[in-house]
Amino acid sequence: MAKLHDDWLILPHAPLREIEPGLLTVVGQIPMPLGNFPRRMTIVGLPRKRTAIYSPFPLKEAAMKRIEELGQPAFLIVPNPAHRLDIRPFHQRYPKAKVITAPGARPKVDEAVPVNGTEADLGGVAELVELAGVNRMELAMLVRHQGNTTLLTNDVIGNVGHPQGLGAWVMSRLMGFGPKPRITRPAKRMFIKDKAALAAQFRDWAASDALKRIIPSHGDIIDRPQAVLLALAKSLDR
Repeated sequence: MAKLHDDWLILPHAPLREIEPGLLTVVGQIPMPLGNFPRRMTIVGLPRKRTAIYSPFPLKEAAMKRIEELGQPAFLIVPNPAHRLDIRPFHQRYPKAKVITAPGARPKVDEAVPVNGTEADLGGVAELVELAGVNRMELAMLVRHQGNTTLLTNDVIGNVGHPQGLGAWVMSRLMGFGPKPRITRPAKRMFIKDKAALAAQFRDWAASDALKRIIPSHGDIIDRPQAVLLALAKSLDR
């Protein structure tokens, strides 16, 4: 696992993108030999001028100010142990924000910063969901706006269709993060313990007509979520 960052280290990133009112996302790049591997942070506006930040990493100051204009960070969500890389500098910048992670991830995240809990009251705008069948190691999030639902996922579903550079291309393909939506190989190897339970959760999400998109932590936004979730569930049946 990569060394944890102690300082506010800004790596290359794209501009913030508004998906819908109160829902921002941004793609950053993790430098690696011969390329950059994409990672994504998503910000959800909450009641009382607050925000929840899913998989946080540092941005340039203008982008951070835009997030703060949406709402003061109240929850810093570390969806699994691998996404604790930048939680220390975020916790230093926003010491009043609660650090939330999955139950199985808590010991590792606690090594970086004190964890406040594994659940959060997000004011009815969103809810954290413990991913089924993954040994309590990963949190997803459902975000609701005007009858539509957005699903945020972390390392179980990858969709890296356009990695930057040969090294990132090789890594994404070897680890199963692309070129189309897939269950990643690290998830299969380290997290998934009950494929039937995870497949059932995917099918339950796919049954919702309100679900409009999936925003994965690595890769492109998925705009046909029902078909993708059903295909991924089928892949778990094997």
